[in-house]
Amino acid sequence: MKDNARKDQKQLLLIDDDPNLILLVKDYLEFRGYEVVAAENGREALEVLEQLVPDMIICDVMMPEMDGYTFVEQVRQDAKTSWIPVLFLSAKGQSQDRVKGLSKGADVYMVKPFEPEELVAQVESSLKQANRLIRYSKGSDPSQKIKVPDSVELTPTELKVVQLVAQGMANRDIAQKLEVSQRTIESHVSNMLNKTNLHNRTELARWAIESNMA
Repeated sequence: MKDNARKDQKQLLLIDDDPNLILLVKDYLEFRGYEVVAAENGREALEVLEQLVPDMIICDVMMPEMDGYTFVEQVRQDAKTSWIPVLFLSAKGQSQDRVKGLSKGADVYMVKPFEPEELVAQVESSLKQANRLIRYSKGSDPSQKIKVPDSVELTPTELKVVQLVAQGMANRDIAQKLEVSQRTIESHVSNMLNKTNLHNRTELARWAIESNMA
């Protein structure tokens, strides 16, 4: 039973240069049944990611050595880690700060100080969404996988858009995250549908998941 429990235990990577916050959040999450690995900055966290792939990352924004923005950008560029849900913790709570954090690749942006229960709720919500995508991908019939021409190549921006489509985000939300107009996102989606000969966003999402792009 213990082995099964450990196998099902979700592993979180917590990154913050404040040892008191790490201790508080780590204790709270471990009490709720999560396994937590801690790092003090983005550079140290990248070294941790060479050894393990967590189910989720909780990351401070302003840190020495490597800040959260730079760290998350590198996480999103690596196919091995690009799918991992990321929650930003930051003392900066202005609208432009939230927009920047989300546009850099975070899935959730929480402002310090925060209620521990809200943090747990956000973690659980993000993990459930990730699990739905994983189950959807694994549950699809291999003989009926989405097929697109082998010659299809996406631009870096199109790749970002299709990854967000695969996460279930609407065009309006993707536009806000990438700081562009909704019409621009609709144009990117239309271009990808033309390139791939697919019919809708659902097929685009399936293709992204089955191709390990999301």
